[in-house]
Amino acid sequence: MLGLLRWTFWITIWVIVAAFFHYTLPQVDIVRITDTYEKRQDFGENSIFWAQADVGTDGTLANRDVFFIQTRRAGGDVMVYRNEDTGWGWPPYFKFDTSNLQAEASDLRSLEADARYVALKHYGWRNEFLTIFPNAISVRPVAGPDAAKGIPWTNIIILTLFFAIVWAIWVRWRRFRRARIDPTLEAIEDDLAETSNGISAWFASWRKKA
Repeated sequence: MLGLLRWTFWITIWVIVAAFFHYTLPQVDIVRITDTYEKRQDFGENSIFWAQADVGTDGTLANRDVFFIQTRRAGGDVMVYRNEDTGWGWPPYFKFDTSNLQAEASDLRSLEADARYVALKHYGWRNEFLTIFPNAISVRPVAGPDAAKGIPWTNIIILTLFFAIVWAIWVRWRRFRRARIDPTLEAIEDDLAETSNGISAWFASWRKKA
């Protein structure tokens, strides 16, 4: 039972870590921009999935105008992105150029008959039920729907550093456990065994007297 709880705990921890990185790290989609627009958005229980107001504006309002970018993927699937500043907050993309990015996206709109594809970098998830959208970071024209997305160097570096830190902590924890915790536990077990043997001998002596 203890082993099952331990496995459940660690699986839960790693699922949370994987979800955190999947949401936060940048991803690239090859899409065709069909429209761009601005919409007043009311924030409720899903407010954690929205960035802050544009830097220099009032971020305490319960609603505000948000830029959106409508796209279609090469296979025909629709994907909608929000376009918000991240500023100095989290995730640390230091994005301050929301209006410029919206202008670039508007300039790259195209119809299916004369399709122009772009590589749109973003982070976050799209969920219709929770009404959340990935946040666009940058956009650049590409040759076509089969264009290469590029090597995700940022993701590789961050994940490599993360696992290197985890490995270093784990190695040091094992050394500390072998040097300090395991000998202490063994000493406690030995003391308990001696105490148990002493108690058993004491009861045995009383049985002999009886």
